[in-house]
Amino acid sequence: MNSEKLKIEINEIVGAENQDLIQENANTDGKSPMGIMSLIASSTAKEYAMDMLNEDVRDAFNDGYIHIHDFDFYATGTTTCCQIPLGKVLKDGFHVGNCFMREPQSISSAMSLASILIQSNQNQQHGGQSYPHFDFDLARYAEKSYLKHKRQLEALDAGISDAKIEKLAMQKAEDETYQGAESFVHNANSMLTRNGMQVPFVSINFGLDTTTFGRMISRNILKAQMAGLGDGSTPLFPILVFKVKEGINLNPTDPNYDLYELSLDCLSKRLFPNFQFVDTPFNSKGFDPLDPSTHIATMGCRTRIFEDLNGKNTTDGRGNLSFTTINLPMVAMDSTSIEDFYNRLDGYLELASTQLLERLEYQKTRVASSFKMLYGEGLWAGSDEMDLAGQIGDVLDSGSLSVGFIGLAETLMLLIGKHHGESEEAQKLGLEIIGHMRDTMDAKTQEHQLNFSLLATPAESYSGKSIAKFRAKFGEVEGITTYDFFTNSNHVPVYYDISAKRKIEVEAPYHALTNAGHIMYVELDGDAKSNIEALDQVVRKMHEENVGYGSINHPLDRCRDCGLQAIINEVCPNCQSTDISRIRRITGYLVGDMEKWNSAKRDEEKNRVKHGKN
Repeated sequence: MNSEKLKIEINEIVGAENQDLIQENANTDGKSPMGIMSLIASSTAKEYAMDMLNEDVRDAFNDGYIHIHDFDFYATGTTTCCQIPLGKVLKDGFHVGNCFMREPQSISSAMSLASILIQSNQNQQHGGQSYPHFDFDLARYAEKSYLKHKRQLEALDAGISDAKIEKLAMQKAEDETYQGAESFVHNANSMLTRNGMQVPFVSINFGLDTTTFGRMISRNILKAQMAGLGDGSTPLFPILVFKVKEGINLNPTDPNYDLYELSLDCLSKRLFPNFQFVDTPFNSKGFDPLDPSTHIATMGCRTRIFEDLNGKNTTDGRGNLSFTTINLPMVAMDSTSIEDFYNRLDGYLELASTQLLERLEYQKTRVASSFKMLYGEGLWAGSDEMDLAGQIGDVLDSGSLSVGFIGLAETLMLLIGKHHGESEEAQKLGLEIIGHMRDTMDAKTQEHQLNFSLLATPAESYSGKSIAKFRAKFGEVEGITTYDFFTNSNHVPVYYDISAKRKIEVEAPYHALTNAGHIMYVELDGDAKSNIEALDQVVRKMHEENVGYGSINHPLDRCRDCGLQAIINEVCPNCQSTDISRIRRITGYLVGDMEKWNSAKRDEEKNRVKHGKN
């Protein structure tokens, strides 16, 4: 271990001297006592884990050619994330600490337990948590509340007609569902995990249940999000993912079209939901509208898991095990030709895959009792009969091992002088490069009988780290190191002036190749609340172009003193306050305090251009 380097890093943490170090993740409070303690532990854990890597992997990691995500959790044996089968866990009941939580008998209780479940499991993984079918899984409990209220009204024997009882019971169930959804949203923004320094990174997927009570769940989670928190501010979590499907909610004749309209209204006010496009060919395989286990879902800022070489294709109870990113611009900078680039890329693909396999073998050796919630309560698929006293073992084979990439745009500029947003030749080469990477992951899947996949990496801290490694080796390179970040995955550079329509057309084909996850962003200007039609047009264009998962960014400012929500420049026009919250999206989630952003992401946000519709 490099004790001198570690000492310097700890001094920077304690002294709050290095913003990029103490705020690698904007969803943390790195300056709080628990934040400082966690960061000291993180730095120490990273140094310890270096000795767990083989020499080739360690050299490539240190030199900046690959990046091992969540490296500070390496020694703990945690996995990244999980799509929690909420309906199953609630029905069976579950243990938390010394308590057993029995099946809830109302929607308000179910929503509360859903919050507790997320908070508890967040401490057993290093990534996020998600509910893949929030509407389907909770509809049962909205109906329980309806039946409860109906029995109570019938017991009054007050001469109320059956029709009146039915109407009153349904309204009471609606009100209780809204209160439960409001509680869930507030909990998602206030429950602290991981030494009390961050709220759970929670996502919920919904929109496809067409039953009375499934629709009730979707409607009220959107309404609760729109209502905001106690002071009217925008909730940062949960990440809402609305599933778009023709025949269910996309068109005026569809049974859930009103929910789609409500989702656009919510997006205009609160920047969520994001949209999962179920009709996209790679998302629709095996889709059965009545069987939610066949429905695709997304967690966090883009993680996708569905196909399973070792079991049923489903999201339920599955997640990513770990992921490692290749710094494509560094590979390109070393290369003397495109052929040489591919040869070098193959070497790093092999190295990254080897590292993922070695990490998996270590994860399998961990004792299952260290993860009593994840495995002991059946959250992870196949863990119901697991011996908690033994090792985790092969139950992890249902998870995914993902190789990601950063800086495709800069790579293309190094190889042929232009990126894929400005050149058809570059677009063709970009798709060939990412297609080659996907083919390699597919071959690894067959070779090892494990779920290898390709990820369009969500680079938050790595956006700046990747270019810092590049500069350390190659210095400043004209047109490549102009900004303090490398472009995220296969995105068109945020600073490039391109229409929303064209951006969607350029980026959409990469979604079919990145089966571990991807996202498409469009930046709109102006007050979205007064132009919901524009939001609808963008979503429909994404659907038309077979985008897998996408969202729309727009300015969302709020005066902390008077509560005005509008596009605010420097001073609130209502009360002249300069205390302005500026909600912006960073790598898939929302942050209201940009002081928590690392320098690379602040530079990226500053240089984002707005995309006109055409």
